[in-house]
Amino acid sequence: MQRIRVLRVIARLNVGGPAIHATLLTQRLDPSRYESRLMAGSVAPGEGDYLDLHGRALPGLISVPELGREIRGLSDLRTLWTLVRLIREYRPHVVHTHTAKAGAVGRAAALLCGVPVVVHTFHGHVLRGYFSPLKTRLFVDIERWLGRRSSALVAVSPKVREELLEFGVGRPENVHVVPLGLDLARFRDFTPSRVEARAALDVPADAFATSIVARLAPIKAHEVFLEAARRLRAERPDAVFLIVGDGERRDELEALAARLGPGASVRFLGWRADLERVYRASDVVALTSRNEGSPVALIEAMAAGCPVVSTRVGGVPDVVTDGETGLLVAMDDAAGVADALRRLAGDRALAARLGAAGQAGVIERYGASRLLRDIDALYQALLNEAGVRP
Repeated sequence: MQRIRVLRVIARLNVGGPAIHATLLTQRLDPSRYESRLMAGSVAPGEGDYLDLHGRALPGLISVPELGREIRGLSDLRTLWTLVRLIREYRPHVVHTHTAKAGAVGRAAALLCGVPVVVHTFHGHVLRGYFSPLKTRLFVDIERWLGRRSSALVAVSPKVREELLEFGVGRPENVHVVPLGLDLARFRDFTPSRVEARAALDVPADAFATSIVARLAPIKAHEVFLEAARRLRAERPDAVFLIVGDGERRDELEALAARLGPGASVRFLGWRADLERVYRASDVVALTSRNEGSPVALIEAMAAGCPVVSTRVGGVPDVVTDGETGLLVAMDDAAGVADALRRLAGDRALAARLGAAGQAGVIERYGASRLLRDIDALYQALLNEAGVRP
C-alpha cells in the first residue's frame, strides 16, 4: 500500500514547543504508513537552534531560509512560490503547518496546489498581546480567511480553541484540541541527586532556587519575574534565580536585574540542553508570560516533580490546576508571584504535594505516544472525508 505523504511547514526550528512537536511527528509517525518531510526557515540570532542545542540531525529536512518569522513583503511572495514548487514536486496528501507565518504561507501554497488535506496547529496565537490593534486586526482577518479553507485547525489546549472561536477563526466542528506531546521520561527518570545537580550548576546546596525557562522576549514578561525576585530576596537572602533562555531582551534584562538589586542571586544561563538538571536543581519553576498556548517548561518541570508557579494566561490553566498541581497568579502581578514563591519556600510539604500531584498526571496527558495516536486518528478521519485512498 502506498504511504501517506505528509509535508510539515514551520517558520523556524527555534527552541520551544513548536519545534519539539513538529520534529517528533516527522520522525516518529508510523514510517510504515507515513512518509513525512519537514520544511523550515532559518533560526534568528539569539533564539537558540533546537537541533543544534540537542546535537540532533533531521534527515530530509527541507531548508527554506526566507521562510523565517518576520513578514517581508516581496520576499514572502517568493517564498510562497518556492513552497508551491516544492509541493508540486512532492505531491503530499497532507500539508500540516505550525506557527503563524508558516501557517499563512504554507496553507496558501497548499490551497493553490489543491492539496487534499490542509491542517494548521495553533501552539498559541498572535491575536492578542503581540502587535498594534491595526496589525492584530489584519492577522485576525487572515486567520479567519485561512481557517474557513483549512481541513482542520488544531489547538494545543481547550483555552486556545476557545480563544480562536471567540476571534471567529475556524468553526466549532473543525477546531480540534490535540495537546502537545513530549518525551517526558527523561525528566521523570533523571538519576543525579538534587545536590549533584546543584553542584553542576554552581547553586548553593541550601539555597531556595527558582528557575524560569523561556525565550527572552516581551511576551514572557521577565521583568515581572525579576521584580518578584527582588521582593523575595529582600526576605530570603538565600534565594537564587536562574534564567534559562536567550533572545532579543538579554542585555535589557541583565541591566534591569542589576538595577533591581538582586545582584549575584540572578544568573542568566542561556539556552541549555540539560533542562532535566535545571529542574532537579530547582525548588520551583516559574513562568510570568502574558500569553501562552501550552507551556512546555511547566509540563517538563511537572514531569520532573518540581512545583510550578505561573501567571493564569492562555492555556496555562489547562495544564496547571491552581492549588492542586501548582500555583497560579494574575498576569503582571509581581507581588502575587513573590507571594506564591514565599508560600512554597515556607511550606515544603505543600511544595512536595504539588510536585507529586503534577507529576502523576502530566506524562500520560502530554506524552509522545498519545500525540502520535491523536494525530494519526485526525489524519485518517480527514483523509476519509476528502476521499483520499493512498
